[in-house]
Amino acid sequence: MSRFPMLRAGCAVTALCLAMPALAQTTPTPDAGDASDQGAYHDAQANIVVTAIIPRKQGDILSGTSVITGQKLTRELRSTIGETLARQPGVSATSFGPNASRPVLRGFQGERVRILTDGIGSFDVSNTSVDHAVAINPLTADRIEVLRGPAALLYGSSAIGGVVNVIDSRIPRRVPDEPVHIDAIGTYGSASNERTGSGEIEVPLSDKFVVHFDGSYTKTGNLDTGSYILTPALRAQAAASGDPEIEGLSTLRGKLPNSAAETWEVAGGAALITDGGNLGFSVAHTDNFYGVPVRYATEAGDEAEQVRLHMKQDRVDMRAELPVNGSLLESIRFRAGFADYQHQEIEDTGEVGTTFYNQSMESRLELVQAKRGGWDGAVGAQFFTRKFYVVGEEKFLPRNQTDQLGIFTLQSIDLGSTRVEVGGRFEHTDVSADADATLFNPSYDRSFDTVSGSIGASHELAPGWRLGLNLSRTERAPSAEELFARGNHAGTQAFEVGNPNFGKEKSWGVEGTLRGQGEGYTIALSAYHNWFSGYIYDALVDDSACMAVNGGAALEFPCYQYNQADARYLGFEAETTVKLAQVGGYAINLDGVADYVRATIKGNGPAPRIPPLRLLAGLEAQGDRLSLRGEVEHSFAQNRTAVRETDTDGFTLVNASVSWKPLKGNDRTTLTLSANNIFDVEARRAASFLKDYAPLPGRDIRVTARLSI
Repeated sequence: MSRFPMLRAGCAVTALCLAMPALAQTTPTPDAGDASDQGAYHDAQANIVVTAIIPRKQGDILSGTSVITGQKLTRELRSTIGETLARQPGVSATSFGPNASRPVLRGFQGERVRILTDGIGSFDVSNTSVDHAVAINPLTADRIEVLRGPAALLYGSSAIGGVVNVIDSRIPRRVPDEPVHIDAIGTYGSASNERTGSGEIEVPLSDKFVVHFDGSYTKTGNLDTGSYILTPALRAQAAASGDPEIEGLSTLRGKLPNSAAETWEVAGGAALITDGGNLGFSVAHTDNFYGVPVRYATEAGDEAEQVRLHMKQDRVDMRAELPVNGSLLESIRFRAGFADYQHQEIEDTGEVGTTFYNQSMESRLELVQAKRGGWDGAVGAQFFTRKFYVVGEEKFLPRNQTDQLGIFTLQSIDLGSTRVEVGGRFEHTDVSADADATLFNPSYDRSFDTVSGSIGASHELAPGWRLGLNLSRTERAPSAEELFARGNHAGTQAFEVGNPNFGKEKSWGVEGTLRGQGEGYTIALSAYHNWFSGYIYDALVDDSACMAVNGGAALEFPCYQYNQADARYLGFEAETTVKLAQVGGYAINLDGVADYVRATIKGNGPAPRIPPLRLLAGLEAQGDRLSLRGEVEHSFAQNRTAVRETDTDGFTLVNASVSWKPLKGNDRTTLTLSANNIFDVEARRAASFLKDYAPLPGRDIRVTARLSI
């Protein structure tokens, strides 16, 4: 299944061309910095969004953005990327137990959210099913950037919901001045007896060459939920079953069975850094062995599976940048990666039931234009290929391959008080599937050409206040799963049936933003509305639709069929901070977050698994060395649900934390103590497939020590 051979050759040539000028330089980069100014560098960069292609201040981007770094990242850090980001505006999580949780952006998940590491994909199969963990370790992150809305489309037409970009230093960006630079973090969490350790070392071998090593290890027990495992409706169903074993489920509470995990990762990298460019690479191995919470059978005759997943990934990455400083180009950036991924789904007997294999490669070339007056911009190309197949008893997809070539541009004109931005992306996608008699599926080869674009403007209403409006038109090619699925999918407890004749998913979108800041306050508001045609969704249908593709045999799971229809998404996000007072050396700050999304599929009703209205307020006393914080998060009930989807009760979580910087002049060495869900509230996320069987953690006391020297 080889495609785009000329592009692959071109990528190799580009890498060589970038490498040679970088290797030829001998002058050290002025950005190398020494140990004393590392903290100042990070502070200066905290408000700069590098994922925007042309690095911008957060307030200058025409869509919702979040940047999590420093002390905030340390406080929010969890073992999954979904739970790490779940308190950010416009973000929820799939929460398929404590070990597999992807971000949900503006109600979108799966194929409509791209999760990146330093600008390219995670190369896993977490988009295929919610029980598959993301192969990106938040412990190694220096910062995490979230782009919601049209700005994310420059990273792929599938990013209509947004982009999460985890940025690390695995490929070093600067040469430390000290002989050895060390960053380390250790965490203990009481809810799952979590023990985590992670460390990285950077050693300069010359004034231009630096090597990097990092490793991490996490071990957890079964999660303590502090509440009943099953919802009241399922407990009542179990109590009325007449089966003594099932009746016992009605009182099951506390520890979430089969939710323990053990994860480790090792990586190494190196970079040549000069004022004439930089070139670096890294290699990494990830091993993640975790349990999937049991979806209990509450009626006699049903069976519950207790599955564990063993995921492994070997990954190689490369990054290069060449300053041009010419009249047309300012710089050339290149990024590439390849990964070999597999995971085994192990049954409670110890046998391997199903194995997923995935090989992916992605490369990205960006040409950053020289600024001319108020005009700047960038153009680029991106190539992605994925070979994916499933082996075993729950094989629900034939062997398939996706190849994608994208060409994109972002152009910006600064007219003083008004800034105008235009972005566009053309993408050619080939999706093919081999003939597979066991799935009753002939071979297919589909091609799609998609065009997406946006135009927006922001105007300075007054110093520090900007009003923005963005209009976008997007097209997305259906994924292999949406086209070719035909079989039992245990992760979602569904017999899934795709449609190989699907057309493109298209949408119009409009987003308005208002951002302001002044003495002691900031505010950011976003409101959006998306109109879809050919929106792809899965719906519960009569079993006969699936039995036809199952050879007439009875189904193990309910029948879910992918369909296309018109749909609408609308919502808002709000974020604010206010300095209330200065008490001695402490600034007393109040911050708040609110978000809401409403999604409707024409002819089918509400879209499934949509987060409800959520409010979060925090009060913090920030000092030079000591900070104290308390916060309250309330998620309202979600009663606007899809056909046969259960309602979700509202809940209120109360959290508190204290952070101390023990080393004067070293802001990156901290000790943090936090108490989460202090009152042991039963909480379930509406966006989760597993919400009725797996509540969120109960009371969790966490101690996190971070060292940087």
